[in-house]
Amino acid sequence: MQKRETSEVIIAGTGFAGLCMAIQLKRNGIDSFIILEKESEYGGTWRLNNYPGAACDVQSHLYSYSFEPYPYWTKMFGPRDEILDYVNFCVEKYGLEKHIRLNEAVTSAVFRENEGRWDLETSGGSKYESKFFVSATGGLSQPIIPKYNGMEDYQGKMFHSARWDHNYKVKNKKIAVVGTGASAIQIVPTIAPEVEKLYLFQRSAAWVLPKPDRDILSIERGLFKFLPISQTLYREYIYWSLELRVLGLVVYPEIM
Repeated sequence: MQKRETSEVIIAGTGFAGLCMAIQLKRNGIDSFIILEKESEYGGTWRLNNYPGAACDVQSHLYSYSFEPYPYWTKMFGPRDEILDYVNFCVEKYGLEKHIRLNEAVTSAVFRENEGRWDLETSGGSKYESKFFVSATGGLSQPIIPKYNGMEDYQGKMFHSARWDHNYKVKNKKIAVVGTGASAIQIVPTIAPEVEKLYLFQRSAAWVLPKPDRDILSIERGLFKFLPISQTLYREYIYWSLELRVLGLVVYPEIM
């Protein structure tokens, strides 16, 4: 009979939410927890999404834990690889790696109400028991692929942006992109200079504001590192600047 691993808390998912939960447990003196991750590496959606131009559409100094500022961002909007660097930084700083079990997708979670315990099983055949179970699986790890008429007859290469095939080279090819969401907005300008022709299909036009991206100067990074309050104030500035946009989007659209 397979041994059941027991822990006070079990967390499913190693994206920002799952890791944040684990860090807060550590900060509150709780070390009895396990983090289950279905993939071979941790990082959540930022590990899975690696299409050309992948980056955050929120400023880096805001798209991070408020309790763990990171002075090393090199761009206003962090590219995917830098976000993963931040994830790795947090995992190492808080000693989370020993708690993570990779290639373990939760396939069953049953709550024994009379005993107040969770019984979990995973795709790797492992069994776990805990008092608390936290689902932090997110909503962006599984791509939704629409069905189009004639899709099965298409002879060309086809893949979802969240499962980008880097073995396929788009240079000098005719490329069609379906959708103008957050991923397409990053992919299209990245690949446009190298493709022969680019077709972009959209159902509904989206509002797009200029992206105020730029390099973060080394002197700025030094200031954030040696004077942390400056980074805290900068984060607050970004937050309130974005929040005040609601006035234009909802109340006074004429100012936009």
